Amino acid sequence: MRRFVQLVLLVLIGLALLHASLFTDLYLRYVKPGMRPMLIASGALLLVLGAAEAWSYRRRSGGGARHGDRDDHHDPDGDPATHDHDSAPAAHDHGHDHSGTPRVAWLLLLPALSLLFYAPPTLGAYTASRAEPQAVAKVPEREGFDPLPATSPLPMTLTDFTERVQQDRKQAIKGRSVQLTGFVTPDGAGDSWDLTRIIFSCCAADARSVKVRVHGSTALPANTWVTVTGTWHPGGTLGTSSAGAALDAVAVKKIERPFNAYLDALPPAPR
Repeated sequence: MRRFVQLVLLVLIGLALLHASLFTDLYLRYVKPGMRPMLIASGALLLVLGAAEAWSYRRRSGGGARHGDRDDHHDPDGDPATHDHDSAPAAHDHGHDHSGTPRVAWLLLLPALSLLFYAPPTLGAYTASRAEPQAVAKVPEREGFDPLPATSPLPMTLTDFTERVQQDRKQAIKGRSVQLTGFVTPDGAGDSWDLTRIIFSCCAADARSVKVRVHGSTALPANTWVTVTGTWHPGGTLGTSSAGAALDAVAVKKIERPFNAYLDALPPAPR
């Protein structure tokens, strides 16, 4: 039974990986796009191992039966004592067999089945509301910031906007109309809410959130994807860490969820 469980697990997990990475985009809920080739290769390898295990298991089972037939055929005397001697260890082993698979081992099938038949929901407002936003990386002073394009409103990522607000001592973001895209994370404490992005460095295990506070607009339902147009909401000293990453919203437009929601990407181009 133990080999049978191993065989089933190999095949199911291989099929689940191929289903998520080759035939759907479900893998994007767990890892970055660059991991897709490795997931496909892993799924294919598990199927090959499962097929090899099945062939080996079948061969051993068939060989064992033939071996048993041959022993019975070549027992000319049919000595009962011999039979009793041979069967005693078998009976003993049967009574104290510890090689069977514990019932709890079947629970290992659940993760594989969930990947095949039930995709966990994407990380969103529930996760973001319970995690503190991560501090953005500090831009080296020797590099500084490039001049902002003259485009208005200026499309930016949440990370770029936060860096400009908290690190650009030239205060180039002051008074500029910008566009940011993310999903809504409501905050029942007031009339403001968080525009949020959850970002994968590698996979869901290292996910981190980036948030920009939005003022002057009623929050849409949680996890609604929007593009917000507005200007920096004054708070603290612009260009220092005391400045809040916040917007005074002028317009909030509902959009479709991006194909890969775990990147801090620019707002989609207008159609």
